[in-house]
Amino acid sequence: MTIQQSTDTAHAAMLGLGVHRPERLVTNDEICEVLDSSDEWIQTRSGIRTRRFAGEDETLIGMSVSAAERALAASGVAAGQIGCVIVATSTYPEHTPASAPQVAAALGITSAAFDISAGCAGFCHALNLASSMVRSGAESHVLVIGVEQLSRFMDPTDRGTAFIFADGAGAVVVGPSDAPGIGPTAWGSDGTQAHVITQSPSCLGGHSDRDHPVVQMEGTAVFRWAPFAMAKVAHEALDLAGVGVDELDAFIPHQANLRITQTLAKNIQIPDSVAIATDVVDSGNTSAASVPLAIEAMLRKGEATVGDTALLIAFGAGLSYAGQVVTLPPLGQ
Repeated sequence: MTIQQSTDTAHAAMLGLGVHRPERLVTNDEICEVLDSSDEWIQTRSGIRTRRFAGEDETLIGMSVSAAERALAASGVAAGQIGCVIVATSTYPEHTPASAPQVAAALGITSAAFDISAGCAGFCHALNLASSMVRSGAESHVLVIGVEQLSRFMDPTDRGTAFIFADGAGAVVVGPSDAPGIGPTAWGSDGTQAHVITQSPSCLGGHSDRDHPVVQMEGTAVFRWAPFAMAKVAHEALDLAGVGVDELDAFIPHQANLRITQTLAKNIQIPDSVAIATDVVDSGNTSAASVPLAIEAMLRKGEATVGDTALLIAFGAGLSYAGQVVTLPPLGQ
């Protein structure tokens, strides 16, 4: 007896993109009503001017569904064609059940659905999984969602995180294409630096007066690591895709901090002709949602166009990282 296997599909691409940005716009001045800081200090340190926080009635699942519906519409793919739903998040408040099956149910999908947690690198990790599924023939179409509600897990008095993190959701439909639209992924981890971005206390509680965990980050350690280590990863992703840095149309890194983006772009030697995503200025750091949100912002503002070649790279808690060269997808309204 011979076990049958799926038939390979030659290429995969992002077929459609959708996002959800919460309505509540939060300025630095509002942050400083609680945080001992100033608008000038925050902009100097991070480049951030505003960010979005979810309203009390906005759930992580609802935000995911909103972004997914727009991605499906942009792709022209029906919900019934989705063979798997992958949600990348670190802020769904329940350990079990995962958020993805509930997102799938809200969309009328009964296919496989699961969450992954790779911090701010989650979207690029999920994109690699989806591309591999499609190219292997395991699934024809995969829905990838990066979503966070970091405002629910912040200490508003913490000068290391309170002005940085924000909320949002971005989704893409990955499916077969006539030409390669998602390059091989350069990814990895460095668990020796797990202490750099953490939650405290753990879910088991311990010695703390907090009623739930909050995100804590050693910002200086991240700044010393990301712009330099990720430059090597970026060149690995370019080499794997067979694309030169001067052939890029856009560079879209995780929107951690404007200073990190600028230093990383310099270390990669991104040419002046390549557009660089700076959505962190308006949206803050939305962790696993930041890359799709940044893609949307560039397409919406005309800084990039559908079909452009872009380098994605993301990095975060773990420490974990991933990057790939992609073709930018159509945008949902």
